[in-house]
Amino acid sequence: MEDEIDPREAARNRRRDHDADAEARDLMRPGMGKVFKQIQDAQRKAADESPAAPSTARRKRQTPPKR
Repeated sequence: MEDEIDPREAARNRRRDHDADAEARDLMRPGMGKVFKQIQDAQRKAADESPAAPSTARRKRQTPPKR
């Protein structure tokens, strides 16, 4: 009978699990899609502004200038 959990311990586990899932539930609220899109747009903008990879930079320098 050692496998049985004390009711107080079971309640404590449920509260812990509920609190751990709170952040995920928070993102499912109405209107959070807009926030998610804003985050994605900011990440995309940051990635576009990051310096080019060395191989890409070399290729750009080797191309003749347009007249």
